[in-house]
Amino acid sequence: MAENPATSPAQRAAEVPARPRILVVRRDNIGDLVCTLPMIAALRRRYPEAYIAALVNSYNRDVLDGHPDLDAVFAYTKAKHRADGESVIGVYWRRLKLMLYLRRQRFDYAILGGAHFLPRALRLARPLGAKHILGFTEPGRRGGGAIDVAVPYGSGAGMHEVEDIFRLLAPLGIDGPPPAARLAADAALADSVRARLPAAAAGRPLIGLHISARKPSNRWPVERFEAVARHLHESHGAHFLLFWSPGAPDDRFHPGDDDKAERLTSALGSELLTPCRTERLAELIAGLSLCDAVLCSDGGAMHIAAALEKPIVCLFGATDAVRWHPWAAPHQLLQTQARDVADVDAEAVITAFSEMMTRKAVG
Repeated sequence: MAENPATSPAQRAAEVPARPRILVVRRDNIGDLVCTLPMIAALRRRYPEAYIAALVNSYNRDVLDGHPDLDAVFAYTKAKHRADGESVIGVYWRRLKLMLYLRRQRFDYAILGGAHFLPRALRLARPLGAKHILGFTEPGRRGGGAIDVAVPYGSGAGMHEVEDIFRLLAPLGIDGPPPAARLAADAALADSVRARLPAAAAGRPLIGLHISARKPSNRWPVERFEAVARHLHESHGAHFLLFWSPGAPDDRFHPGDDDKAERLTSALGSELLTPCRTERLAELIAGLSLCDAVLCSDGGAMHIAAALEKPIVCLFGATDAVRWHPWAAPHQLLQTQARDVADVDAEAVITAFSEMMTRKAVG
């Protein structure tokens, strides 16, 4: 059925089947996918009998696995994320089989869940044969004609990422404001982390420290994490769960912060800090779910903590704080005029935590 571009959102909504089959496509990083959760929640509320699935990549799929608003999660592997010993040809062969399977599902809508016109997501969606492709379009961008339920992008200035992409749902009869993004941790993995806590942590506030950041301007010195931890332990009796990106700093494909984690663990000792090495994203989600509050830089871990409803002190470097602050979660955001977290001192972070604790946001 051909779509009339002039059709109003209300008329479009009237054309949606009572039990539509919907596929949300989001191929981006962890934080981007977390910011799509309010869209998925709104789809489920509007169409409770719908079949709603998501197509993501293997790197971020743990964000959605077991999510109550989804009937299925499908994931493909990017070549750069392939397992050791797996060939590029093998990666693309498995992707082809997945695409053929999804084509047989006969989706009514494939939603390109991201801001701006997304040609790579569109290339994933077109072979799936959905009756309609819904996404943002932009003037002069080739390939946009394949999006038959088009939402002109215009400008997302002044909007959070959640609010921006939520505009895609207007043709389906869904208006804002967007709900919160919510995640549920794997209970068995959370119990495994809890079992590693020392007896000294019992009854104490548990604060998560995530020390890694992909962007150089978001990397805070380990010595300041140590200073903050010592102060919060002395003043509030806090114990700490340490999170970081596993791996050696010189790993060409997956650089990590094992060296920084070892330094901080050695400096603070087991009575103050429990290291939580997370080889899988599901382990990070489980560990953060145990925390009463989190200290981290802008990034995927911050958005996960927000979706887990954790109070957050977040450090922002050269990132747009309006667009990427923690969505619908209590937080203190620290960003200097130089837009480099190295300029944020430990005293500012301590003050931010004290303010949260005064409001009894932390146990």
